[in-house]
Amino acid sequence: MQLQLQQRKVRLNVQISSGLKNKLTELSAFQGKRVSTLVRESIEEKLQDIEKKIFEEKMKCAYQALSEENLKISEDFEYADSENL
Repeated sequence: MQLQLQQRKVRLNVQISSGLKNKLTELSAFQGKRVSTLVRESIEEKLQDIEKKIFEEKMKCAYQALSEENLKISEDFEYADSENL
């Protein structure tokens, strides 16, 4: 017997404009989804985009720091490299 673990769902009340609600209603009917499903998927997608941007910014900072360190190391050996010429 498989045990299915579901995440506990919670209710979140959000105020939106009537125009946005109308768009959500139309799109949910078009896609054959409930409004709550469409909203949840939209939030998940937006959060993934934000997390991706944060990760990319962290990687950019890490690469820049590594680049600066590599430059300092190469400057330390600048004169040693010319000794063999």
